[in-house]
Amino acid sequence: MSYSPLAYADSLRIGSIDFVSPDEIKVLLDIEAPDSVALNTGTPRPFPRINGYILIPSDNGYLVGQVEWITVERSQYPKRKGMQDFGLVDLPYPLRKMSLNPLGTLQYDGKDQDGDERYTFKRGVESFPSVGDAVLLPTQKQLRSIVESGENRRVKIGNSPLAANAEVKIDPDRLFGRHLAVLGNTGSGKSCSVAGLIRWSLEAAKKECEQGKEPNARFIVLDPNGEYANTFRDLSKVRVFAVEPNEAIEQLQVPLWFWNSAEWSAFTQASAKTQRPTLIQALRSVRDGSVEASVTPSHEMRRFLRTLVSVIQIERNAGRPWASFPHPKNFFEKILRWQEGLESDATFSNEEMTSLEALSEKISAFRAARGGQWPTYDFTKLEIDEFLTLAQTAHVAFGGGDTDFLPIDADVPREFTGDQLLLSVEANAELLNVSEYVDTMLMRIRTILSDSRMKSVTGDTKDVTLDGWLAEYIGDNQASNGTVTVIDLSLVPAEAVHLITAVIARMTLEALQRYRKLNHGKTLPTVLVMEEAHTFIKRYRDDSDNHDTASICCQVFEKIAREGRKFGLGLVLSSQRPSELSPTVLSQCNSFLLHRISNDRDQELVHKLVPDNLHGLLRDLPSLPSRNAILLGWASELPILVQMNALPENQRPKSDDPDFWDVWSNQSPREVQWKTITDDWQQIALQQETDESGEKKGE
Repeated sequence: MSYSPLAYADSLRIGSIDFVSPDEIKVLLDIEAPDSVALNTGTPRPFPRINGYILIPSDNGYLVGQVEWITVERSQYPKRKGMQDFGLVDLPYPLRKMSLNPLGTLQYDGKDQDGDERYTFKRGVESFPSVGDAVLLPTQKQLRSIVESGENRRVKIGNSPLAANAEVKIDPDRLFGRHLAVLGNTGSGKSCSVAGLIRWSLEAAKKECEQGKEPNARFIVLDPNGEYANTFRDLSKVRVFAVEPNEAIEQLQVPLWFWNSAEWSAFTQASAKTQRPTLIQALRSVRDGSVEASVTPSHEMRRFLRTLVSVIQIERNAGRPWASFPHPKNFFEKILRWQEGLESDATFSNEEMTSLEALSEKISAFRAARGGQWPTYDFTKLEIDEFLTLAQTAHVAFGGGDTDFLPIDADVPREFTGDQLLLSVEANAELLNVSEYVDTMLMRIRTILSDSRMKSVTGDTKDVTLDGWLAEYIGDNQASNGTVTVIDLSLVPAEAVHLITAVIARMTLEALQRYRKLNHGKTLPTVLVMEEAHTFIKRYRDDSDNHDTASICCQVFEKIAREGRKFGLGLVLSSQRPSELSPTVLSQCNSFLLHRISNDRDQELVHKLVPDNLHGLLRDLPSLPSRNAILLGWASELPILVQMNALPENQRPKSDDPDFWDVWSNQSPREVQWKTITDDWQQIALQQETDESGEKKGE
């Protein structure tokens, strides 16, 4: 038996509209509407259900509403069509009502080649229905079309249990291009979702590649807990870096010369007035010296003279050599120390030797004029001008020029060693006469240089080049060395982990900025994944002059969140405490994958972040089972509940709960050798190796 179109539509009717507003539509359910299971939509379907979908005929097709709540009210007895109910006494009668959130419009697009109807869902409502309009159940085809509509749906991430198990697919350009936040409690499936998004995207991209070619993709996973080391082992050429390497894991290396002046200042806690200017000048000096293939004594003297000329000009412009006590005496003591650095070398030319001698003789004359019993340390302007001219002449004789006095970028990544920086800070402090104020900063620099835990990461990096590092950590040309980089930060010392993370993220952003600059505006799409984001992108107070390393790390990710899209850098954040994340970063995330969230502060924040009218759907957050999540934002045509694809055991990150019972009941035995653990903790083996190497040198 077949129904006419009108009869079929009438069979799908479940009620009529009782109330309409821009953000809520209330429906009065018919007395004949299904009360548990609907059998008239092609296949049995539970109805009514919270967060299910309902259709309302409109001018442009159907308005799609999502059920927010269902209730029973005591109302007048309903008048049924075709029934003699009009003479009954109106007694209170339980009548069902439900509230809908208007989501968008489902439009009819004709029929496909197989004769099946086609529908397209679009967000937004152009015209609202009126009171009394019919409300319909969607058919199986319509229900799937609500979820499966949208262009460039290339990567399947799961199914929708609320829409007849329709496939949930996403557009990678939308998901990764405008940043994604994966939020949820511990054990809710966040890590598996992150690993799955990477894996499913690569698998889908490989299907589109030519036969035998690998995807030209770049995923960088910053892993503070060591969960992802073996997650992508079955993929070809996955690069894994850690503090303690083995056969399958490479040594994590982030050289000191990668660090910029802000990162050095944060790590050394340099004060703003004296220590930071000295540190920046020292960084300029050591980065300038690395330009030469081999630094000759003549080149060293040119750098020294350049600094002298700069300091004399600063002192002269400030008027200190002829100001009131103690400035003239301080300037006099300063130039006496300079004279010790004006030593000749056998490799110097005659012109270089002559200019140095003239400068040194001028200082000797200053010394003789102020060597009496009651010396006057004041200088005349003429004396200082003559002294400055001699210094400039010596600088030119050693190959210097006006361009030398242009500010050298203290942040350009040119190679230097920690010892060179230490000497440069000491030398610049001497020249600036602030040696007594930089002792604490020097002590902090010496600490990092002597820390055995940091040497393998930042110190022993002689073979590291900038282009080689970028090829290893971001990916070589055409991703020939692999598509995924996992950086295990679990054993990086706590006082340096924020800084190491900040350097890696900043270097990635700056490399992609320069790629676009040199490639006529084309970008190199790269995805940076930050696990435990609430630790590294934590909100901070912006009223402090001396930012610590945690603040520097957060600022780097804030810059990536604001500017990364323009340079092809997408950000994926995974966090169990969204309320602790930087508001700047969260506000720049255009897509959200929300797993179970039970904390009330975190729920409140999520409600504020999400622009959609999703009060009912978001109230599901505390009760979502594992593997289930709510996808909403730019990556999805509409907010939808997703049951994520299942990952095999060997492809999941190692984030399982501890197996207390199996250990307690000896089903999974555990042996403990605390001596082995304490030797590693106290670095006894490393100390013995150091002592043995020292003895061999002594022999």
